[in-house]
Amino acid sequence: MDRLLDWALVCSLRSWFDRAGADAPHWYRGLADPVLGPALQAFHDRPAEAWTVASLASRSGVSRALFAKRFTRLMGRPPLAYLTEHRMDEAQSLLTDTNLSIAQVGRSAGYADAFGFSAAFKRHKGLSPSSYRAMTARAAAPGS
Repeated sequence: MDRLLDWALVCSLRSWFDRAGADAPHWYRGLADPVLGPALQAFHDRPAEAWTVASLASRSGVSRALFAKRFTRLMGRPPLAYLTEHRMDEAQSLLTDTNLSIAQVGRSAGYADAFGFSAAFKRHKGLSPSSYRAMTARAAAPGS
């Protein structure tokens, strides 16, 4: 029953987003785009890979300049800014839902060392990874 409800929701959203004049979210437009779709799928599947604009453009079969311009127009931000944001969101989820070390979370998010990851996480989320983890653990504790 759960899967049937999920499927119905997906079908409903697709129908709504595909309507003329619908303001579909950036991620939906990007995944549906024949140029951006393969690149978005690749870095959502493998966020830790060392992606560059050139490697993403190659995956899509277009020039680097065309890929970057189209990506920015459809997604509302440049490709590597989107990738960094996606990596930080993924790291935030891992910090909340797993017991992985900060270094392991950093590697999962595509960073070679914990220091670089911690600096990037703090720049994007406003807290260090350990502070974020401690804050979410306190908020989730019974009686909080």
